[in-house]
Amino acid sequence: MTQVPQAAIELAKRFEGFHRVARADPGRAQPYICPAGYWTIGYGHLCDPKHLPITEAEAEIYLASDLRSALTATLRYCPVLATEPEGRLAAIVDFTFNLGAGQLQTSTLRRRINQRNWPGAVSELRRWVYGGGRVLPGLVVRRAEEASLLLV
Repeated sequence: MTQVPQAAIELAKRFEGFHRVARADPGRAQPYICPAGYWTIGYGHLCDPKHLPITEAEAEIYLASDLRSALTATLRYCPVLATEPEGRLAAIVDFTFNLGAGQLQTSTLRRRINQRNWPGAVSELRRWVYGGGRVLPGLVVRRAEEASLLLV
């Protein structure tokens, strides 16, 4: 089985961060609503709003599981990435982790990747910067990082 690329782990941690640490309990993350309006905890793990606070170690376990799922979906929908440089796989695993397998499955981005049209894939990737109906600066930066990995 293919391992989650280290670059995907680093991207997810960098852009998700270990968020919402309460002052009263500084070692734990609390559930919060992400900019796209979803209840989230730790490193961007979707959760129920009543989820109990978690430690950073628990967040790492969630992240590893979420990234494995994103990797599986990425390779299912973009099988060409199995033979491409690892950075390309990492970029799309991070995209899938961030936005969900359904978004990748139905996207023009997927088609461009499977055509190995890397400039076209970069153009498509840069369109995915909206959350809650508005451009989110953090997503602009994240997509730029992912795009740089596609152009290796």
